[in-house]
Amino acid sequence: MADRPDSPTARDVLWRFGPMVYGPTVLFALGEGAVLPIIPVIAADLGADVAVAALVASALVVGQLCGNIPAGWAVARIGERLTMAIAGVVSLAGILGMALAPSLGLFAVAVFLIGFCAAAFGLARHSFMTTRVPLAFRARALSLLGGTFRLGMFVGPFVAAALIAVFGDEHVTIWFFGVCLVATILLVLLGPDPETHFLPPAATRDADDAALTEDTGEPVTGTIPVASSRAPRTGVFRTMWRHREVLSRLGLAAASLSAVRSARQVVLPLWGVSIGLDAQTIALVVGISGAIDFALFYASGQVMDRFGRLWAALPAMLLMGTGFIALSFTHDTDQAAMWFAMFAAVLGVGNGLSSGILLTLGADVAPKADPAPFLGSWRTLTDAGGAVAPLLVSAIAATATLAVASGVTGAIGLVGALAFVRWVPRFVPRARD
Repeated sequence: MADRPDSPTARDVLWRFGPMVYGPTVLFALGEGAVLPIIPVIAADLGADVAVAALVASALVVGQLCGNIPAGWAVARIGERLTMAIAGVVSLAGILGMALAPSLGLFAVAVFLIGFCAAAFGLARHSFMTTRVPLAFRARALSLLGGTFRLGMFVGPFVAAALIAVFGDEHVTIWFFGVCLVATILLVLLGPDPETHFLPPAATRDADDAALTEDTGEPVTGTIPVASSRAPRTGVFRTMWRHREVLSRLGLAAASLSAVRSARQVVLPLWGVSIGLDAQTIALVVGISGAIDFALFYASGQVMDRFGRLWAALPAMLLMGTGFIALSFTHDTDQAAMWFAMFAAVLGVGNGLSSGILLTLGADVAPKADPAPFLGSWRTLTDAGGAVAPLLVSAIAATATLAVASGVTGAIGLVGALAFVRWVPRFVPRARD
């Protein structure tokens, strides 16, 4: 992105407006992370058994999956800022429904509504980064965005535990989420709008657009054009059809990464139970894996910007794929607990190296003039991969063994690695030197 001589660079503007760019994501993720662990608990209090409570908890993921395409339409029509504000207000209705629901059905609807609005928050910031952040440090900016979400989800459960210890009622976490939402809405509406500071001249957009070519795995440099107010808007489904080639190829590769990530959250706790570990040990191992994952989120962006997208995507998929396959052979060994801890750490490293990849690849291949409808389809694909994976693990574990489920997950990771090798160089642009 070229800057006028008397203006700050885009990087300076991004960091100066960091609280406005990243703050809404942190606040929403913090509240969501606090509520997630208590959704099954409240569902059980309303009469659900274990299976139904798990189904109610999954309504959050289903809501997010269903909300991506409408969110893409909304961002394209009314902009990122207003979309986030409306989603925050609707989320408050979901909070009231969760806190006051007299029946399990209404509680599940409220959880679904929260997930639906979460899609709008995620897509709005994704679209903003796609159109305003220069290509030279886009991956770092998006990895930081993914890291802020992980920070909220990592800290949220600890906040929930502290609040429940003080007040003795799990509903207090719902009200805490409500406070986070109010703060988010006020920040979005009353704070300075970062979108107005990321609008380069039209000539720069045209020059940047002409400089894009294939990603050969080299470091990315240069800029990316931003949306022009003169560009015609394209509907969500027409955009999906127009870009069906990239969605059906690179999009499915991205969905496989999302699936492997999601399977990790299911396989590791179940594996610990299956080999006879107590809850405290399982929580410690999973927590250490999550800490490793969180610690590496910015490193992923550094690698992608300096060496190319494949240098982060490929090692991440290979680590997680081989990690799951190797884990599948350790279930009945004498040192099963040691292998469990070791491969949990390996999966944490792989997941950490993949931080921001889905956001960055989606931004790389999105139409530059009007990315939101495309990103709605892209995020629907990746969220679908994450939603299907736990169901696949459960089905395989029920019909065969958990070790087989782990092996199949690893195989998906390796196939996804091959897909990234095949399709990233074809579809992902970079700037010519």
